[in-house]
Amino acid sequence: MYKHLLVATDGSKLSDKAVAHAIGLAKAAGARLTALNVTPDYPQPLYMEGMLLDPVPRSEYAKHAKADAAKVLDRVIKKADAAGVKCTPLHIIAGQPWEAIMTAARKGKCDVIVMASHGRRGISALLLGSETVKVLTHSKVPVLVVR
Repeated sequence: MYKHLLVATDGSKLSDKAVAHAIGLAKAAGARLTALNVTPDYPQPLYMEGMLLDPVPRSEYAKHAKADAAKVLDRVIKKADAAGVKCTPLHIIAGQPWEAIMTAARKGKCDVIVMASHGRRGISALLLGSETVKVLTHSKVPVLVVR
């Protein structure tokens, strides 16, 4: 069945459900797991009235992003360890999270991508978009969506 699962997580309660599902599936299949956290790219500085407003230096942004990702990924590793599942953490800073998920799955030769979805419908789905929908649309490997 599956040998290598990728679970995308942002640390939210909803993505925690996807993590739990991925760990259970990996355990049942005897597969390994990669836990991925994607941080949005560094925000572009603002130019207002001849002034540059740079909220935080790039190095500080990367440092904080790494620390935040470590908190999220450490929780996943602890849960996976408790279930006896080998888990590798991965943090990426990217402009488009869905592309980072796809790239990580391809480079890791993952059999399946597990991710959460809010299940938005109608106009809110159109306006907000969805990283999950983008992954579903472009993925060449199965995507398991947990709601």
